[in-house]
Amino acid sequence: EIAEIEKGKVDINNNVLKGAPHPPSLLMADAWTKPYSREYAAFPAPWLRASKFWPTTGRVDNVYGDRNLICTLLPA
Repeated sequence: EIAEIEKGKVDINNNVLKGAPHPPSLLMADAWTKPYSREYAAFPAPWLRASKFWPTTGRVDNVYGDRNLICTLLPA
């Protein structure tokens, strides 16, 4: 995916990497507005068909949420 961005084959701001993760709720929604296919979003590499991890949500607060993780532990 990075090489495709570098070569200008995909949009630098709207590509499978910028859109990741792709939770099932997004992949199965009625509307699909991404410039890449749902199949590519779900399985960008062939080996993922056998061992896919399905995230429960998309990004939270874009990159801020990725860089500033918060863990909440419930009392025992």
